[in-house]
Amino acid sequence: MSAAAETTHTLLRAEGFSCPSCVTKIEKQVGRLDGVENVKVHFASGRVEIDHDETKTSVDELIAAVSKAGYSSKASAF
Repeated sequence: MSAAAETTHTLLRAEGFSCPSCVTKIEKQVGRLDGVENVKVHFASGRVEIDHDETKTSVDELIAAVSKAGYSSKASAF
């Protein structure tokens, strides 16, 4: 019995961006996680949009990946 993967759309707010290349660092770091399908970082607003399978990667793991890239972030409703 295998259920279809549920894709969750998570928004994070990240801080500490200083240049557009920061965007690439975060997208690569988060994109490596198992279950992450799509990562989009909005440089101007500090928003990080992630489509992922929550059964494989939790929001805490996403935040940890952003942290590993050198930036602090937290879950955001918008």
